[in-house]
Amino acid sequence: MLAHVALETRRSDVEACAAFWRLLGFERVEPPASLVDRAAWLERAGTQIHLLYAEDPEIPRQGHAAVVCGDYDQALDRLRAHGHEPEPRREHWGARRCFVNDPAGHRVEVMAFAPGRR
Repeated sequence: MLAHVALETRRSDVEACAAFWRLLGFERVEPPASLVDRAAWLERAGTQIHLLYAEDPEIPRQGHAAVVCGDYDQALDRLRAHGHEPEPRREHWGARRCFVNDPAGHRVEVMAFAPGRR
């Protein structure tokens, strides 16, 4: 199981990014006291997204976070309703999937199920 992914994000984008991740089922959680001034954290079923505060964030051109949404169609509807247009991709291992950018510009792959799991 992947524990977390850290994404560099401007402080000014954190609230919009947190709202984006909520559309995919992640909720804000309190980071440890030693990190509260460095990042905002979100969590879903034991997996966390760490939004690391950065003045000039590095946004990977090809790298991305990937999340499985069991309610795939509803998740895409939520994204669209909030102005995040998913880009459909060819199915892999039989799973529907798409890419969408978070408000900070990070690519996120949304999958109907994980590889090897149907």
